[in-house]
Amino acid sequence: MSEPGSSHTRFLNVNNRATPIEDDCGASNASGESELHTSLEVTFDDAGEHRRKSSIIALDPLDVLKRDASTASCFVHSLLENKTIVGESTTTENNEAEPSAGNAHDHATHSRLLTKKQLSEMAWGVRELSKRLGSIRMKIRVRRVFLLTKAHDEELIGYTRKLAAWLLSNERATQYIVYVENTLEHNSKFDAEGLIGHDPSNKTRLRYWTAELCRRHPTTFDFVVTLGGDGTVLYASWLFQRVVPPILSFALGSLGFLTKFDYDQYPEILEQAFRDGVTIGLRLRFECTIMRSSRGAVEGKRRDLVEQLIAEEHAEETTHRPDGHYQILNDVVVDRGPNPTMSSIELFGGDEHFTTVQADGICVATPTGSTAYNLAAGGSLCHPENPVILVSAICAHTLSFRPIILPDTIVLRVGVPYDARTSSWASFDGRERVELQPGDYVTISASRYPFANVQPPGRRSEEWVNSISRTLQWNSRQRQKSFKEWSDN
Repeated sequence: MSEPGSSHTRFLNVNNRATPIEDDCGASNASGESELHTSLEVTFDDAGEHRRKSSIIALDPLDVLKRDASTASCFVHSLLENKTIVGESTTTENNEAEPSAGNAHDHATHSRLLTKKQLSEMAWGVRELSKRLGSIRMKIRVRRVFLLTKAHDEELIGYTRKLAAWLLSNERATQYIVYVENTLEHNSKFDAEGLIGHDPSNKTRLRYWTAELCRRHPTTFDFVVTLGGDGTVLYASWLFQRVVPPILSFALGSLGFLTKFDYDQYPEILEQAFRDGVTIGLRLRFECTIMRSSRGAVEGKRRDLVEQLIAEEHAEETTHRPDGHYQILNDVVVDRGPNPTMSSIELFGGDEHFTTVQADGICVATPTGSTAYNLAAGGSLCHPENPVILVSAICAHTLSFRPIILPDTIVLRVGVPYDARTSSWASFDGRERVELQPGDYVTISASRYPFANVQPPGRRSEEWVNSISRTLQWNSRQRQKSFKEWSDN
């Protein structure tokens, strides 16, 4: 024990409470009022709590959000709420994990509604859970399997039928219920009647999914298997706009950044996954909301988008309203669309106006989407575990504009100024093309609903480097020849 007054104690003052911190020698002494005057005081800036009134308008009514939250939680999202994982492996059943009623509204809150501090805590929670999940195996009691493929590809339909027949076989220890797309019910190549005729019990175990079923009841499915390329995986993300069941992807497409497994080995891969468990990787998704200008709000006044989003709002004025909400895995692109002239786009980050972009468009990508449109637009390759937002201009009119990398703890806003010559168009993961009129904008922020994909055995970082080397021929060239030494002979 040290003598009174001889300690080098400093105080960390958080929320007006002083906590003693021991020095390197282990000494601690809270006596002495003079120490309080030299203490380290940490306070949170109240300005970070500010949210514009237009941004806190929910897209869905409160009762809808609560109802969705009470029924839309799989095991990954339950872990995210609890932030606890015990042991080296865990066993779970998807439809048994539900959030508590007290947290229902928080669970369903859109990330654009969060303060900067809340958004940072949410993003940190997702990253921390992803790290923990990467070191354990999840044993999932799988009974309902969702199959996804390209319904217009004849060869892939054949592969899907083969896999469905294997899952429905009486040789399996579990009587699986298999869901395929409803368009395959009467497809001659898939031949659903043949599967049912082979075993009458298949009539109740072979079922059909629709996009509406995926949207409203995502916990109907315990496990998702995709057959195709990266586009098929992106479609799975599009179907499950909130909760995403674990997705195992077989590589049957052109590229393979997201498809990790060999279809030729599907019996061994699936048996091992269902018997021994799987390693889950969480990939960051973006939450995007279209905000429409309330055009009748200020008649007769010249409107400025920068002033509306940065300046103080009047108590009685709501400048924008939400009109569409999307979860994306790759990127959101705002471009000139069919217009012959370039786009004029305002870019905001948090409560700051970053810049005005004169270009064919702008691409805002997740780390997963760094190998897609972002790369073609001159953006950087980015490891999927990086907590960042990548912003790249598409054919910028100024040579000085360069791609930028931002933290995933801010809310981006990409808008069309009121004085723009033409409208712009927004697309989300290459889908849902939406026109943005002057005054409209899109909010982009880290989503609380990450994409849960099954990882192959081995080191995760090594797998990513191998994927870009394999698909992009990254840094592939003929090896430089060595010098030939002179010899006397």
